[in-house]
Amino acid sequence: SAGRFRRDTGFCGAHPGWQSGTQPEPLLDRDRGNPQRDQHRNEFPEDPEFREIIRKVERAIEEGIYPERIYQGSSGSYFVKDSRGKIIGVFKPKNEEPYGQLNPKWTKWLQKLCCPCCFGRDCLVLNQGYLSEAGASLVDQKLELNIVPRTKVVYLASETFNYSAIDRVKSRGKKLALEKVPKVGQRFHRIGLPPKVGSFQLFVDGFNDADFWLRKFEAEPLPENTNRQLQLQFERLVVLDYIIRNTDRGNDNWLLKYDCSMDKDTDWMVVNDPVIKLAAIDNGLAFPLKHPDSWRAYPFYWAWLSQAKVPFSQEITELVLPKLSDPNFIKDLEEDLYELFKKDPGFDRGQFHKQVAVMRGQVLNLCQALKDGKTPLQLVQMPPVIVETARAPQRANESYTQSFQSRKPFFTRW
Repeated sequence: SAGRFRRDTGFCGAHPGWQSGTQPEPLLDRDRGNPQRDQHRNEFPEDPEFREIIRKVERAIEEGIYPERIYQGSSGSYFVKDSRGKIIGVFKPKNEEPYGQLNPKWTKWLQKLCCPCCFGRDCLVLNQGYLSEAGASLVDQKLELNIVPRTKVVYLASETFNYSAIDRVKSRGKKLALEKVPKVGQRFHRIGLPPKVGSFQLFVDGFNDADFWLRKFEAEPLPENTNRQLQLQFERLVVLDYIIRNTDRGNDNWLLKYDCSMDKDTDWMVVNDPVIKLAAIDNGLAFPLKHPDSWRAYPFYWAWLSQAKVPFSQEITELVLPKLSDPNFIKDLEEDLYELFKKDPGFDRGQFHKQVAVMRGQVLNLCQALKDGKTPLQLVQMPPVIVETARAPQRANESYTQSFQSRKPFFTRW
């Protein structure tokens, strides 16, 4: 069992105001008394550009340009196109996730049938991968890391999605009724297949697996300035993955774009400085409700790269440490994640509190590592911490307690 050490703590060890003074409104109270909106409407008033992209997708589906299933991976995910047939996003429906009821990939069904004891990851909330994808994008935007393609929760319906036989029969029956008896058919609340909720991530062009480029850079070393760009982008990935405790980060599910362009100047070809850009995709197995402590450790595979042995730069420290050391920023982040996660019909407030407690512990460790000038490798070797909320009976203000986890997974890498 976990060894526990409890004490009142200011977040990141630097803000006693976290315990006293004026506090932000309590977590989970913002939604009280607000009427429920139509959950199937794809409205994004805070992001009109994203809303227009979704409108393009909906129009394309109406025109018969359907999403195309991606056959790699262990879940039902789809390339989504616009009216010209250009891929503009990736949609991952909730009920087609690895352990969803309508997952079209038979391998997970076979695993559940033949080896139920190894089914799923007990540190994660099952069938909330779509929220994890959107949550990673939210954290990325709040910290201004700019490495996760914008991702939000949307509702889409398409003939190419994996539906049950009952849903397809109902859809055909309603369409037939509308054709034969229009007065009856017009009374139906919805004609066609039911919308699926899932994560929609913008598609990024010109990127390739990080593993491909890293092998190439080993054979053909980068110029110093370009290598510095790669290091700074890599540090942003480390910050993101560590905070959300990504349990599925290999070198094949983050991408790099290496752009070495040339301009023609009269009779000469001018070679521009190469530009490297990183994209962190596949964030659906993050935000655990506890640190891995069973069979597998789910390590960060980037920790074995040479970039992980370089101390964190001043640039990344100046970018994220002031935010992560601010209790109001952390509180706002928790509130935003709550607003996102509560969209799930199976949302459990107690589980969410556990997820946030793990995230707070990750933030605490990251702050200390940045202050001490540690490397990413040293960061992941720090003891796992959980920071829970504790309310004293006669105190209105929140305090926090730390718990250090002593139990390690059976197969551990550190």
